[in-house]
Amino acid sequence: MGKSGKKYREKAQLVDNARKYPVPEAIELVKQTAPARFDESVDVAVRLGVNPRHADQMVRGACSLPYGTGKQVRVVVFAEGEAARAAEEAGADFVGADDLVKKIMSEGWLEFDKAVATRSMMGKVGRLGRILGPRGLMPNPKVGTVVAPDQVGDTVAELKRGKIDFRVEKAGIIHVSIGKVSMDAEKLQKNLGTLLATLLRMKPSTAKGTYVRSVAVSSTMGPGVRVDTLEAQRYAESL
Repeated sequence: MGKSGKKYREKAQLVDNARKYPVPEAIELVKQTAPARFDESVDVAVRLGVNPRHADQMVRGACSLPYGTGKQVRVVVFAEGEAARAAEEAGADFVGADDLVKKIMSEGWLEFDKAVATRSMMGKVGRLGRILGPRGLMPNPKVGTVVAPDQVGDTVAELKRGKIDFRVEKAGIIHVSIGKVSMDAEKLQKNLGTLLATLLRMKPSTAKGTYVRSVAVSSTMGPGVRVDTLEAQRYAESL
């Protein structure tokens, strides 16, 4: 493993690795310790007390962050008729049906971040599974991106505002971005609290022992900051 850069080492000295910080302090530290010149993302790693190998302990879903992620989200929609028009009015970047499926299959076109499909289109969109699936771009009802025609507009609007989806990894950890370092600390705090509140509501009934085992936040290039999990849960429940 290569040595950390000078800027990283200087920033890392501001973090007490033996301490678990309250949410407000943790967020402020992340903002202070971001070493890069670009506007870094604020990332969260939540370790859950679940075993993802058991289907009844798979934690997967979506969360609408109140202040978005600070990123421009390109949304593509597979729809026809009124649903297609609703998608365009809601701000979808690309809307199509057979033509869009063909473009992705023949050209390998993937210039989008999120994909939404009406239920009637999934028979055709399903052919793109090998292309979109590995990249996390496949529309999925579990994260709210396979919808009824009258839900397309609202779904697109939520995604453009910063709705995120998540899935627990094999090690029981969920990694997501909750914003940008340039965002106000209070907005980042509320985004984190909203994410944790969503995870708490999704606790599998079969999960035993401590559910939220650890929470850590960091900027894209900065050091990790451990969060006081009990304080974080209380904060999340208060929102």
